Amino acid sequence: VQLQASGGGLVQAGDSLTLSCATSGFTFDLYTIGWFRQAPGKEREGVSCISSRIGYTDYADSVKGRFTITSDNAKNTVYLQMNSLRTEDTAIYYCAAVSPVLFRSCHTPTLYDIWGQGTLVTVSS
Repeated sequence: VQLQASGGGLVQAGDSLTLSCATSGFTFDLYTIGWFRQAPGKEREGVSCISSRIGYTDYADSVKGRFTITSDNAKNTVYLQMNSLRTEDTAIYYCAAVSPVLFRSCHTPTLYDIWGQGTLVTVSS
């Protein structure tokens, strides 16, 4: 069972970036995949999640309208398209998985039991 987050980097405010979470070792559509982030000195917070089997997605208020989560079930991969990036989006971004699928309240890190390593996103002003 593995989650592999990638796609982070250094960008300027207003730029876009797409993160990928490649999964393996479990039945993809039986899980909710969530994106979380942790900035220095701050707690880990939920960013977005997707339960592809039931078509459920959710976003933290801070990223609504700027971030879009999608999944490619054929590739067992979830993407996080991040537009209009702000300096406050700077953090290490993690993807995580939980089963059975969530259909609400998916931003709580303790609900997830499979975690990938993080990918660093740095947004400069």
